[in-house]
Order: sequence, then C-alpha cells, then structure tokens
Amino acid sequence: MELHVLPMRTGVAAENMALDFLLLQRYPAAAIRFRHYGWRSPAFTFGFGQKAAWVREHLPPGERFDLCRRPTGGGIVDHREDWTYMLVIPREHAWWEGRATESYRVVHECLAQALRELGQAATVKKQRDAATSAAPGGQDLTGFAMSEPGVCFQRAELYDVVHEYTGEKIAGAAQKRNKQGLLFQGSIWKPALERCDWEVFGARFAVALAEAAAVPALPVPWPDLNEDEVSGLTEQYASPEWTDYR
Repeated sequence: MELHVLPMRTGVAAENMALDFLLLQRYPAAAIRFRHYGWRSPAFTFGFGQKAAWVREHLPPGERFDLCRRPTGGGIVDHREDWTYMLVIPREHAWWEGRATESYRVVHECLAQALRELGQAATVKKQRDAATSAAPGGQDLTGFAMSEPGVCFQRAELYDVVHEYTGEKIAGAAQKRNKQGLLFQGSIWKPALERCDWEVFGARFAVALAEAAAVPALPVPWPDLNEDEVSGLTEQYASPEWTDYR
C-alpha cells in the first residue's frame, strides 16, 4: 500500500465536499489518499448532523460566502483563513478497523509534528476538559465540534492540535467511516500560528502520515473520476435540499 499525495485544487464549497466524498467512494486504488485544497470564494461548512437553521444563526451577518453541509460530522468551520486537507484511509489499512479516537490522535500527532519541525509551538491535547464527558462530536468523532455541535476553534477537544503554551486551538477534524474506508476532513486555523511556509508544511505532513501508516508517500496525478458523477454530486451539495436536510 502507498500514500498517494494528490495535486492541490481550488473549488467552490460544494465541489470541494463532492470531491472529498468521491475520493472515499470511487478512488481507483487501495491506497491512502491525501490532498490539500483551497476555496474559490469565502466559505463555511458544517457537519452532516447539524440543523441548518441553528447554523445560520451563528454565521457572520451581512457577509457573502458559500455554505455547504459536509459529508462528515462536527460543527461550523470558517474556511476563510484556514489550511484545509482531506485524508482517506481504505478499509485494507489497520487504521480503518481501529477506534475513531485512535485514528484522530495519530493524524493530529503527525500534523503537530510537521508544525513543530517548522518552529511552531504545536502539540496534541491529551486530556479532556472536566466538563466534557463525551468524545467530541459523539459517534462521528470530530475536532470541528464541541461536545454539542458548535463552532470550530471556540474550544479545543481531546486530541485536537493546540498551541503548546496558550492552549489555543490550532487544528480539528471530522471523520466518516463506511465500507469503502475512513474519510478524514481537517482544518488548520492559520491565525493561531506564527508565519508558516505552507507548501513545506504540506510535504512534511504527508511524510509524517506515511511514516505513521508504515507506507511510502508518492505524489500522483489527479485520479480519473467520472465527471458526470462529480458534477451531479456537486449540484446535490449545492442544492437547498442538501443544505436544509435537517
């Protein structure tokens, strides 16, 4: 098995979410796949289980941005100043069979390691707050949420990446597991860090993930996905029916 590092792409919110899901469902190889992507316009995403009306009440008033429900769980994520990535673990890898808390911890340990190599004071939160009795995000574990679905980066949860000295939250993520594999959607909040070379960080993050997964990392071209399926799923994710699903 290999870790395939996909080219960076920029899209609108619905397209980014559609591609993440199709990279879980339709990738033509039993490989771990990793990608960083950008946002064509200001965007917020929110967890699959959140109520759209509650989400809208907690968004900045009077501003224009894309809004999309994610295929994973968790809370509201502001993508206007973040570094966004996606990781898919195929069911053939041991991480697919393990507990959600363990895969969450391992990925964030790799992320924090890559940040520390660039001089950032990043670490993984190892203790749950006394007032928090449940794992973040319930069954669909997420660092995008508080114990109840909330707004990302307001408070760090167990195994989130935080600033070593201030405790400020740096990175969180959400997971979705099905028979094809484990989809991991993550976000790093850039304002919580010192100035960073993000291209170098992305390369080091991929290497750290590959070492933790005990597989080689390999840059690959964009996979040959069915364009009709991509456009159809993008339209679905952009539709009011999907946004207002709950």
